[in-house]
Amino acid sequence: MQEEKAFGLWSAVFLGIGSMVGAGIFVLLGEAGAIAGNLVWISFIFGGLIALLSGYSLAKLATRYPSRGGLVEYLVQCYDEGVFSGSVSVLFYLSAMVAIAMVAKTFGTYANMLVSNTPSPLITDLFGAGILILFALINLAGSSIIAKSENVIVILKLSIIILFTVIAFFYLKPDLLSIKDAPPVVNVFSSIALTFFAFEGFRVITNTAEDMDDPGKLMLKAMTVAIVLVMVLYVAVTFAVFGNLPLPDIIKAKDYALAEAAKPAFGENGFVIMSIAALISTASSINANLYAITNVTYQMAVNGELPDVYERNVWHSTQGLIVSTVILICFVLFFDLTQIAAIGSISILFIHALVHIGHLIKIKETKASKTLVLLAILATFTAIILALQYTSKHIPAVGYYVAGGFVLAFLIEIALRLTTKRVIKKQTHETILEKIEEEVREIAGGK
Repeated sequence: MQEEKAFGLWSAVFLGIGSMVGAGIFVLLGEAGAIAGNLVWISFIFGGLIALLSGYSLAKLATRYPSRGGLVEYLVQCYDEGVFSGSVSVLFYLSAMVAIAMVAKTFGTYANMLVSNTPSPLITDLFGAGILILFALINLAGSSIIAKSENVIVILKLSIIILFTVIAFFYLKPDLLSIKDAPPVVNVFSSIALTFFAFEGFRVITNTAEDMDDPGKLMLKAMTVAIVLVMVLYVAVTFAVFGNLPLPDIIKAKDYALAEAAKPAFGENGFVIMSIAALISTASSINANLYAITNVTYQMAVNGELPDVYERNVWHSTQGLIVSTVILICFVLFFDLTQIAAIGSISILFIHALVHIGHLIKIKETKASKTLVLLAILATFTAIILALQYTSKHIPAVGYYVAGGFVLAFLIEIALRLTTKRVIKKQTHETILEKIEEEVREIAGGK
């Protein structure tokens, strides 16, 4: 009897939504609003369109090369077995780890606000470390439980956000949304980099390919449905927030603008409710991204890009999850992640662009639209330029830091190759069959 796969259409959609609707909407809404004002909803539409183009390219690659490794597998397939693909894979792993740590930090901030009137950085960090440990345990229990838990979490947090949005619309002040008070239209384009980051978690859906019922039929559909639903949600939330709070108040409370915007409709209780929604959303994002990064470490171990410790089984997962969680906790407890996260986000955009460029090499195999892949490349590089332009105002040497990240990843890749003597291998039909046979033998041996 064929084993039932963990992910169907809606499980994959919920995983993608859970990854996207995390810290992004709760933190970036205020940041983007400070630039684009009440026109920021247009910026969210542009960010969503870039995500759809990028998602199309990744979905076609995922269908042709179904793998738990996601972007790592596509890099190896497109750029062959070599140091370049290995170095970019290491950079992706490090960048994704920083992104998860930032979401954990956001969770800690909201949790601290709810339990204390005088937030403590130490308590914030402890909350962040605690949520990482909780979802590491959930991930260790297996992908079926991950999918089921993500469904429950996504439904819960979306219910809270949608309820807030619907009720907030009854309290809208049209003057606050007036175009005559809007900033210059050019500001909308300056904020696209930030709004795109709010969608960036869509890549997690590709990691479900091996655990999906029929990736050829469901992958692109799941990717499209997830991104479109999140785009609609972001635009509606933007109207709810900017129609209830004056722009100066949003800028003042930009780290918790969504919670602050709940006060006109719900009073102080609204702030608490939306803070709880922020906790649920960031927790959901950690859950979804931990699943992806665990499978990335798994794939990197299989391909020979990380030490043997990442390949040893722990229950139904890998010890790589434990090692990754320990590293994440160190990031949360001992590092100021603000600047590192900005550099990591731009690095992830570069990796997306490299994957799309590599896709052109394999486009006959994936049977993707060359026009749409080219548009994905153009859109991603546009987001990179806008991100560099915006970030350079706060971190003047950001370009050098991003280049330094690539150099560091290259050195790590070289060191790993010298110490482990491994060479990156593509996942072929033969290696897939070998894995299936190994899993069958393990199941038979356990009976």
